[in-house]
Parts: sequence; structure tokens; C-alpha cells
Amino acid sequence: MDEKGLFTKFWTQELKTTRNVLARIPESSAYRPDPRSRTAQEIAWQIVCEEKMLIDAVESGKAEWAPPPMPESMRDVLAEYERQSADVVRRWEALPQSKWDGSLEFFGSERTASSMAWSFLFDIVHHRGQISTYLRPMGSTVPQIYGPSGDEP
Repeated sequence: MDEKGLFTKFWTQELKTTRNVLARIPESSAYRPDPRSRTAQEIAWQIVCEEKMLIDAVESGKAEWAPPPMPESMRDVLAEYERQSADVVRRWEALPQSKWDGSLEFFGSERTASSMAWSFLFDIVHHRGQISTYLRPMGSTVPQIYGPSGDEP
């Protein structure tokens, strides 16, 4: 398996786990562990927007961060995540090797596309981890992520 194939495999596996974590965010929760922290819904929306921005950037050669306004309900955030996930996977699978091996403009500097893809995948996993620490204080449960959780043995 080549690197792009490996990345697409990991991306596909991680998005299923991310979807399960996002689905546990209670509707209308305004919990944040610190006044400077974002809410789980705000972090979830960042994940949704980052995933789309990344594939757009690798395909076009330029990263542009202009996320649309966050939906008012967590249900709508999750619905958008589910809607775009299959399309993003399809786009990764169809991405020409030349784009994967190429470079892209990332806010004024040039970066290799493949390293940016891996970096963003890790960033998304990081944000998912943030959300997972919010779930119990919000009155929810933590799904299995890389194995059993205290709520899903």
C-alpha cells in the first residue's frame, strides 16, 4: 500500500470514530472547562470545517480558511459532518498521486501536500480528544475510541 492509500485508510477509520464522539455531544450544551475554552459544538464545527478545507486545499493547491457560520444545533453540525464525510473519502480516493506528492500554499508558505494532510489528520484527532474530555462533564458518555472506554467496555 502506498502512502496515499495508507492515509486514506486511516482517514476513513478516524472519521467513523470522530462521528461517534460528535454524536455524544448533548444538544444545547454550553459546557466549557475554562472561560477561554471553546464549547464542544464549536470544536466539532472546527473539525467539520478543517476536514473540508484540507481536501479543498490539496486539490486546489491553496489553503483558504473561511468557514461558514456554525449551525445553531449540534444535530445540524453532526448532519453536516455525516453529509460531507462520504464525499471527502471519495475525494481522497480519487486524488491524483501528483496532487498528493505536490505542494500547496498554506497561509503564505509552501508546504508539501502529504505532510499537511497528515498534520491535519492529527489535529482533528487532537480536537476529537478535547471533545472526549468534555463528554462526561456534559452528562454524556464516552464511546470507544481506540479501545474500550469506561462507558463502553
